[in-house]
Amino acid sequence: MVHPAQAVRKAVMPERVETEILIVGGGPAGLAVSSRLPDFVSSVLVHQDRKIGRPVRTSGGCWRSDMDRLGIPAELAHTVTHADIYSDNEHHSLDLSSNPVAVLDVTGVYRWLACGTRSDLRCGTKFLSTVRNDRGFVSRVRAGQQEYEIASRKIVDASGWHCAVLRSLKLCEPVDRTGIGIEYEFPASDHDPERAVLFFGSATPTGYGWAFPTTSAALRLGVGVIKPESEQSPKDLMVRLLESGALERMGLPEPSNYHLNSGILPSIPFESSLLFDGVIRVGDSANMATPTLGEGIRICIEQGRALGEALGKNTPAALLSWERSVRRRLALQYRIGFAANQRAASYAPSDWDRSVARMKTLPPEELIRFFRNEFSGGMIARRGAQALRRRLRAAVSRS
Repeated sequence: MVHPAQAVRKAVMPERVETEILIVGGGPAGLAVSSRLPDFVSSVLVHQDRKIGRPVRTSGGCWRSDMDRLGIPAELAHTVTHADIYSDNEHHSLDLSSNPVAVLDVTGVYRWLACGTRSDLRCGTKFLSTVRNDRGFVSRVRAGQQEYEIASRKIVDASGWHCAVLRSLKLCEPVDRTGIGIEYEFPASDHDPERAVLFFGSATPTGYGWAFPTTSAALRLGVGVIKPESEQSPKDLMVRLLESGALERMGLPEPSNYHLNSGILPSIPFESSLLFDGVIRVGDSANMATPTLGEGIRICIEQGRALGEALGKNTPAALLSWERSVRRRLALQYRIGFAANQRAASYAPSDWDRSVARMKTLPPEELIRFFRNEFSGGMIARRGAQALRRRLRAAVSRS
């Protein structure tokens, strides 16, 4: 029996496939939607890669509490209990024991999700375009050298930052601001398995770097930048990082025998419109990764499952209720997080020194909430006061 996560449809395709729901994208959001559809709702999920979970396009950062809540098997995550945070001239050691980080086996998690899919899963199948008709949509896809049509009443756009369905229907503009990252994954048996590292400053202008231990005694060393704020490529930044001596200062091993992972995330303000008359966006197509650290697997699974349940009810009210729930959960928090993202993207190394020094004054729980993009009323009030003080200082300096 062929495992659904590795399935590649090789039979001759019919010229048209009829289904109720077409899901475009086999990442965590699309797979989560499929896993919650009832058996009586027909659906097809198309995924352009030949295998679920390969290639890896995310470093897999999550939180142990969310992993447990979502039912992700324990063996698919590695627990991290402390993190060292570096700028050019500052260092802060953050105790994560109150809310440990979980570094996911990304491929394993995606394939675990695929085992629960209720859809006709078609890997190696690229979405090309779609048009509306009086019954819904007719989409063209390609598997190998063969193109065919899928007719559906609804389409879920879980295609990631491409927003492939929305763009085909001219329902959104191309994403003009993205976070682009690469990481080297390599054996690191001597690295403290419970220690993560985040670093900011001259090594990663406009973005940040990371080192995460994994379930297989490996380390994921990565750098990311915001485009178009930065003209640097992550590849060039990685070369400079390895030549700079910064790894030795941070107690990190030099990569060898590494595997290269890379990915792109939208880095734009959260837009709360998720429903487009039969087209529903979710996951990175809906900018669901957190603006602070670009961490999104847990949110994609959570909101994808909720969308699948709403689609199963097959009523406009259920979908509107889902959209309102997402707005309540994310809109304000992401607006604040995106403001922090924009400010951080403009930081000079000296600004990062001051920022890391400020982190030392915060309780660990508050700093963890910031990294999770969860702002309490007190945090919002303090950030508002800080912004006001900055504006007053700027006004005084101009007078």
